[in-house]
Amino acid sequence: MIKLSPSRLACLILAAWLPLQAQAGLLDDDEARKAILDLRAKVDAIARDLNARIETKSDKTVQLDMLNQHEQTMQEIARLRGQIEVLANQIARAQEGQKQLYADLDSRIKKLEPQQETVDGQSASVLPAEKTAYDNATALFQTGDYKGASAALQDFVRRFPESAYAANAQYWLGNAYFALGDYKKAIAAQEVVTTTYAGSPKVPDAMLNIGSSYALLKDSKNAKKALQQLVSKYPESSAARTAKDRLASLK
Repeated sequence: MIKLSPSRLACLILAAWLPLQAQAGLLDDDEARKAILDLRAKVDAIARDLNARIETKSDKTVQLDMLNQHEQTMQEIARLRGQIEVLANQIARAQEGQKQLYADLDSRIKKLEPQQETVDGQSASVLPAEKTAYDNATALFQTGDYKGASAALQDFVRRFPESAYAANAQYWLGNAYFALGDYKKAIAAQEVVTTTYAGSPKVPDAMLNIGSSYALLKDSKNAKKALQQLVSKYPESSAARTAKDRLASLK
């Protein structure tokens, strides 16, 4: 609220008093005092009215300013709310993207992490890539695609020589060559089973396949030798029982 200062009021009083002073010679002291008091009263009334008007005008201005400020504030709030909504959407998309990324990473990690598989009755740690390659190669053999199976099995033992499936893959490689009629390669492949993977349960069957391959090559001497070794080393195996029958036919 704006108020008139005493100096400004004094100036107004002086301006009103000067004409009165010019007439001082015409008035006595009591009349002069009365005139001054009346003038002061009028000045005070004018000052109060002026201040009231200024105050009223100021209040309206303040109210208008407040309304303008309120509108600006609401606009700013609306703008900030819009930014918050945009940021919230961006955060939501980022979080969803992170979830998808973590899911993809988890999937990729799982593809690289070894898994427990049962191979020949034994639990073994096997990479998913190993199992997939082995399953695909043996599936080719089972469908009768011996050429494709031999290529896939050869690739497997080259890539995963230490795999729990390696002995089996090498054995089925020998069988693929046998099925293709390539008995020399069959013998070579099965000899790897009996030497490199000597602890594998597939060794008796590999030895039987070696004996059968020599027999088909008309090499009775080596055929008998392979079959006799099989019977001697693994007498309780099913392969040994088959070997005995084949030995009898070779005599």
